[in-house]
Amino acid sequence: MNSNELKPKAVFEQFARINAIPRPSKREEKMIAYLKQWGESHGLETIVDETGNVLIRKGATPGYENRKTVILQSHMDMVCDKLVDVEFDFDHDAIQTYVDGEWLRAKGTTLGADDGIGCAMELAVLEATDIEHGPLECVFTRDEETGLTGAEGMKSGFMTGEYLINLDSEDEGEMFVSCAGGRTTTAKFTISREQPTDGLFFMRAQLKGLTGGHSGDDINKKRANAIKILARFLFQTMNRYEGVRLAQFHSGKLHNAIPRDGMFVIAVPNDKKENVKADWNIFAAQVEDEFHVTDPNMEWTMESADAEPVIDTTSARNFVWALQAVDNGIYAICQDPDLGGLVETSSNIASVHTGENEITALASQRSNVMSNLDNMCATIAATFQLAGAEVKHSDGYPAWKMRAESHLRDTVVECYKELFGKDPIVRGIHAGLECGLFSERYPQLDMISFGPTLRGVHSPDECLHIPTVQMVWDHLLLVLKRI
Repeated sequence: MNSNELKPKAVFEQFARINAIPRPSKREEKMIAYLKQWGESHGLETIVDETGNVLIRKGATPGYENRKTVILQSHMDMVCDKLVDVEFDFDHDAIQTYVDGEWLRAKGTTLGADDGIGCAMELAVLEATDIEHGPLECVFTRDEETGLTGAEGMKSGFMTGEYLINLDSEDEGEMFVSCAGGRTTTAKFTISREQPTDGLFFMRAQLKGLTGGHSGDDINKKRANAIKILARFLFQTMNRYEGVRLAQFHSGKLHNAIPRDGMFVIAVPNDKKENVKADWNIFAAQVEDEFHVTDPNMEWTMESADAEPVIDTTSARNFVWALQAVDNGIYAICQDPDLGGLVETSSNIASVHTGENEITALASQRSNVMSNLDNMCATIAATFQLAGAEVKHSDGYPAWKMRAESHLRDTVVECYKELFGKDPIVRGIHAGLECGLFSERYPQLDMISFGPTLRGVHSPDECLHIPTVQMVWDHLLLVLKRI
């Protein structure tokens, strides 16, 4: 398959145009301007609210004027991540895609299919003249990836439809009717630095090549977290040898991604440097064996480094001990049988960075049960507070609860069975969706979320399964005709 054979053609053409537009989270101005110009140039009512969300309305096709209005919704921003050795400017460069068998990938960066492919489907529906549907509102929200602030800033009455189809899911054949709420916890350690004493040897250690992934949707896959792995070695080393000093620790970029790589700089007594190198090699082999299924491509390096100021002993110890102790991964599984063993509550330590006078650690908590989200946040906060850090929580976003009765869900399921001869999976998702915020502002809105298959989202491994785009497109058009 090559790029000229991508189907549906209308969707992939729109996706290619979208991927030429820089749209990092919180910096979506170029995409907002593009959507506004696009809607107006097609003679469609186009509204941009004060937050930067864009709504484009299209009237019903003949014979469908009496249908209820359906909202199609996706987010315009994308996670911007790249391989460490790739030169790329997400504020100016176009995403470079290529076809790899049945998958569409990007060259060393995130692909932007989360959620550019949803935006492309909306634009393709708006531009089409040969499909049947009732009144439509196509909504493009901004800044979903770093806090859902576009949906948070949307005022009641911006959308007027009665049904909403969110096109931000990543498993074809799975229809999502519930999502987790989420919050982030930031811990700041105030530190002092001092000049190293004589007799110390500086070492720079790096771990990369981990699988990473989405901290909600992939948290149940037991993948390695670079921060937790490196902290384990530091904890072990600082306990084993006296006089080990920490100078740097950097890992993770995004609150909603499992960190794939990281590094630290330590100083060890000269007579212990060979011991530490040997420990590093033994530790690497053990961890590779531990994660040989989920993370088969780990790369470990340890080399000499230049001397630099080190973190005071007490702060460094408290920080490393907190990273060793902080809860990470699955905390609870949903008890609701309708949600089929979904992860209920989790936490992911997402980033750590040392500065001149402070260390900042960021962790992301999720839960489908808001009281347990509060409990998980308190657990993370207590760990860092016991280590002497100042802790703050973000406002977060609410969970979306499954409706007992849903005409939209029933229609979506019936259409899927008609097209593909099998039942779709109807379930909740542990990731956050904007539907949670919409359910607060529009409590009567009947919602569902589905989309084509994506893998490796929020990482440079992100890829889109091409055949599922056609399947979702056919399904969407039949739902619009039937609802």
